[in-house]
Amino acid sequence: MKRFAGTGEPATKSQHLEEHAPTPVSRVEIEYIAPSRSLRPFVTTFFHFSCDDEEIHDIQPADVGKLMLVLKGEGTAHFRDGRSQSIPCCSLQSPTGVALPFQFTGGFHSCGAALTPLGWAALSGMPADKFGNQIFDAAEILGPAANQLCETMIDLNARPEFTKEAMQGALTSFVEKHLGRVNARHARLIEVTVEWLGTSLDPDLEALYAQSGYSRRQTQRLVERYFGLNPQALRRKYRAVRAAAILSALETDDAQVEAVMEHFYDQSHLIREIGIFVGRTPSRLGGEDKPILNGLLE
Repeated sequence: MKRFAGTGEPATKSQHLEEHAPTPVSRVEIEYIAPSRSLRPFVTTFFHFSCDDEEIHDIQPADVGKLMLVLKGEGTAHFRDGRSQSIPCCSLQSPTGVALPFQFTGGFHSCGAALTPLGWAALSGMPADKFGNQIFDAAEILGPAANQLCETMIDLNARPEFTKEAMQGALTSFVEKHLGRVNARHARLIEVTVEWLGTSLDPDLEALYAQSGYSRRQTQRLVERYFGLNPQALRRKYRAVRAAAILSALETDDAQVEAVMEHFYDQSHLIREIGIFVGRTPSRLGGEDKPILNGLLE
């Protein structure tokens, strides 16, 4: 099994992050396509990005796992532990615990599926705690059909008649054929954990333990297995990512900003947390929040 990067630590700031300004979002065509009802437990959204600039730089927020196909360009991911790794044509990108800067040369066309925690487990079969913060060659996990899919999509992307419906159909068929089984009780815990994360920017840990159906220690172990982080660290990640999404939204008013601030010690704490997990500071707090992948913030 070939992996393309190791874990990253938030303490080390990426040199790439400091040296390159992000590509303006106005330069990139972005489409998000909802999955079919049958795939919603496994896929949050399908996506298609296209930019024909010679160089593209951006930052992926700490995120869910992905199946990603590179249709044009050559990409490199820059992990916070200092390593830089090439992005294969068809990759499985495991859930990330910190922001991930990346760059493409020769343009940037890609498509793929953002996976739910259940989707990552069912598609990859790999525990997120052992294999998180990594990029894998999908063909080495899912077989040669992954490369065949990439070739098909590259050909389709080059045609004038390319449509998002055609892309969605090809990706849906591929994902459905490669989903494995996940223990039913574990799947229920994943569902409970996702619901718990949605109750607040800073949900009560005891509420999760009360609903999990497992002991405290078992809950911690299983959440880490499927989400890549223990419940406390997972809560911290989603608090920062969702705070950034709220602060980046044009319709957010002062009352909503104040509500977000209540979940952090002070503005410096908020900025530091968003920097670790999102990679940039929202403009409301003095930064330039126009990332290409802003639509994946949840």
